[in-house]
Amino acid sequence: MRSATAAERTHNLGRAMTPYVPEEFTQDEQAVLRRYVTNLDLPVFALVNLPEVVKGALFARYSRSAKSLRRLFLDEFVGELDVSGDATIDATVGLRRAEKLYQRVFLEYGDDSVAQLGGVHLACEQASNVLTKVLERGRLMSYLEQSTRYIAYDQRLPSGHYRYHRPPEILESSLGARYVGDMDRMFDCYGALLQRLVAWLGTRYPRQPGDSDFVHRQALRAKALDAARGLLPAASLSNVGIYGDGQAYEGLLLRMAAHPLPEVRSYGAMMLAELRKVIPSFLQRVDLPDRGGEWTAYLTATREDTARVVERLWPRDASTPRDASTPRGARTPRGARTPGGGTPQVRLLDYDPDAEDKVLAAICFPYGPVSEGEALARVRTLPADDRRALFEAYVGERKNRRHRPGRAFERTAYRFEMVTDYGAFRDLQRHRILTVDWQPLSTDLGYEVPELIVEAGESQAFTETMERSQALYDALATAFPAQAPYAVALAFRVRYVMQMNAREAMHVVELRSGTQGHPSYRRVAQEMHRLIAEEAGHRLIAEAMVHLDRSPVALGRLDAERQAEARRGRADRSERLGAP
Repeated sequence: MRSATAAERTHNLGRAMTPYVPEEFTQDEQAVLRRYVTNLDLPVFALVNLPEVVKGALFARYSRSAKSLRRLFLDEFVGELDVSGDATIDATVGLRRAEKLYQRVFLEYGDDSVAQLGGVHLACEQASNVLTKVLERGRLMSYLEQSTRYIAYDQRLPSGHYRYHRPPEILESSLGARYVGDMDRMFDCYGALLQRLVAWLGTRYPRQPGDSDFVHRQALRAKALDAARGLLPAASLSNVGIYGDGQAYEGLLLRMAAHPLPEVRSYGAMMLAELRKVIPSFLQRVDLPDRGGEWTAYLTATREDTARVVERLWPRDASTPRDASTPRGARTPRGARTPGGGTPQVRLLDYDPDAEDKVLAAICFPYGPVSEGEALARVRTLPADDRRALFEAYVGERKNRRHRPGRAFERTAYRFEMVTDYGAFRDLQRHRILTVDWQPLSTDLGYEVPELIVEAGESQAFTETMERSQALYDALATAFPAQAPYAVALAFRVRYVMQMNAREAMHVVELRSGTQGHPSYRRVAQEMHRLIAEEAGHRLIAEAMVHLDRSPVALGRLDAERQAEARRGRADRSERLGAP
């Protein structure tokens, strides 16, 4: 009898440690799925044998659907495809095309860039919100995550359980019954409050003439979901679609193997097994003892050693003084709350006083006959009118936020420190062309009570859930420090830093201040812009961010729903008329 390989043993261990609730498919559905996914019964699987545009469209739909990717594919995509030609394909057994060639180039010659040439669409389902932040950390990958802003979390899994991660190590301990009981009550409160909010909003924002019932209901539901999401714990499950090349996956898998959380390591093992069915040669180094093994050991050792030194230098106790650099009010007494939003805690830690001179020099450099050093000396002598003329010519007429100036805006950078609710952090963390780092999720910094919750008279129910979340976190923190963040509701605050160049700052500020955005991160983006203009004094750079949006909104998704309905109407008319 053949013994299991190291990779198979790791894969089986990952599967055993993951409390996944599999979906049932008919025999006919299984026959179709086997052609396009690498397994039928695990939370991690790759998409194969599909056109790139189909995989991209499937992932885009995935982020706003409560369905699993396999079910979504069967229900909404198979009918539009000609799958008859793939009847003899079985993707569940894996693919090994060109393996010998890649093995020779990649392993023997060590050309890492070869691994950038093969990409995979990978689905990671029923992943906790703690795990999703690990999955989405890499810069050179693309992600779409199931959104708490569009999907109600009062829906249950096929098992009848609420959609939250159930760590086997906790369930098997003396805290298991309490963990399940407290989590269930948090989801009970979320579901009941969501219904009350939708009803209350319906009386406050009646349907306007010209709006359909569907558009009005969707806008009301989106606003209620925005307000209620803070009740959800970080254990809440999400589906994540990932696209990346072999090199990016290698880095992600090594970080996951070194992570202290069992859920992260088990998903990493399953990801490695599925990816090897599609791009096996690109990932041969991951679990070789003298390659990936040493790399994983290095990551683990540096994390643990650094934590020990910091703990020795600044032990965690009640007498530790507040850091003078922390924004006023950031270290809130545990359990304290900030009702009704207000200005977020955003601090500009670092910027270059000469930023605008350097950006002007970088603007001139490709067009002038002098060095950048000489260009810098010359722009410093320019009068204000000429400086503005250079900026305006380079920025141009930006008719929408996607029209952004070039790389001269990358000549300077800003470093911000934020203290926001974890929900806002989840959205901002997904920006990849910047540096973001964060402290462990806990209940130490208090929580935010959304304005809508206060206005609707629901503060008591919200606060009771926050207190339950904090008490469960405290109970888990000693025995299960790595798992304790599962208990933390998304309304609790987390501290993090974001460092970005001016070009990326323009993107973040304009995108996240939009009227469709969540109120919590809209305020962050607006405050970032104010700090760039007023504290850094970079007014020309700030003025270039013309698509910053400070307008108040009632139903933030209403305009988007109106536009979506209009597009659907145009598409239906075109189809009836036989237009291309």
